[in-house]
Amino acid sequence: MAGIIPKIRLSKHFAFIITFLMISQMTMAQSKEESEVAKAVEELKALLVEPAQKGLEAISAKELSYGHSNGLVEDQKTFVESLMSKKYDFVTMDLTEQTIKIVGNAAIVRHILTAKTDDAGKGPGTANIKVLQVWQKQGNKWVLIARQAVKIVA
Repeated sequence: MAGIIPKIRLSKHFAFIITFLMISQMTMAQSKEESEVAKAVEELKALLVEPAQKGLEAISAKELSYGHSNGLVEDQKTFVESLMSKKYDFVTMDLTEQTIKIVGNAAIVRHILTAKTDDAGKGPGTANIKVLQVWQKQGNKWVLIARQAVKIVA
């Protein structure tokens, strides 16, 4: 009887270790994807502040649906043109309270965007909005396929 108890403990410990290793592997894989998406979000943020046409086109899908907090929705071409023409001009931008959820080859990103703006040269302004972004892994890179902003209601 005494010989059976150590075998049971050993097998419980072994099962625990195997389970822990499996969960660790899944978490590390997901963390890698989340890290890649976070990097893409930061790249987009930099491009929103300092627009470059080729960069904006590369980071967004041709099928992009880009929704503003005022209800305006732009496709990729209009989104790029609006930034390049300074119709929308982000002087500074901060993203806070960001969450990233990987769902297959897609990622759901939510954050709060606060910015100083100078849209169409109208003078200094501010933005304080909640943003939903949807990213899709195409090949080996993440591209923005949808974005929707909403005004923060107090």
